Amino acid sequence: MNEKICKDNSEKRALFQNDACLVINKLPGESSEFPRLGAAVQGEKFPVPVHRLDMPVSGCLLLANNEAAAAFLGAAFASYDKTEKRYWAIVEKSDAAIPMQAELVHWLGENKKLNKAFALQSRQNEGQKKAVMRYRVAGQGDHYLFLEIDLVTGRHHQIRAQLAAIGLHIKGDLKYGARRSEKNGGIRLHSFSLGFPNPLNADEIIRVKAPPPYLDPLWEAFIQAVDI
Repeated sequence: MNEKICKDNSEKRALFQNDACLVINKLPGESSEFPRLGAAVQGEKFPVPVHRLDMPVSGCLLLANNEAAAAFLGAAFASYDKTEKRYWAIVEKSDAAIPMQAELVHWLGENKKLNKAFALQSRQNEGQKKAVMRYRVAGQGDHYLFLEIDLVTGRHHQIRAQLAAIGLHIKGDLKYGARRSEKNGGIRLHSFSLGFPNPLNADEIIRVKAPPPYLDPLWEAFIQAVDI
């Protein structure tokens, strides 16, 4: 893998870069569009995000550096089987009994006025989209479960809505049922790793990992549980 770390101030948290694309470690509370702000002042279009992370979510965010890369990577993300998206989630313990690992399949509806998704067991109208994810309980603390999540599809608020549908609420995610917010306004959902085809060589898969944006006892316990 041809990797180099960016030196520009707007790319301090770069995890990977080549001529076609860039992966940064997004912080909770930042828009997926924030890396473009400096370029926009200069009238430039790129880099542009290929996918989106919700505002309170942190971790791997992929951006394309030119139109050809944007088209190539956009097609890869649209096909779902050409990308690998693993998330870490710290969720509040629930009285509901859940399997230690499972595949969740729902149909997602959206209330645009509330900016909220709803996970349903069956499709009720044409506007709803199929959502698939897999999770594994990697460990637990006194009050929380530590989940590793493989995101198969990529829908608006998908992980948050699907977990809420089975009675699990991500720490800090008031919108989807958490008991209290986080001090920084984020939620404990982190895009830990991302795999995608290299726009410069379609036969090569680039895999990037992002550490949590900060370490505290909960994230440290998570890291020990997954043994990375």
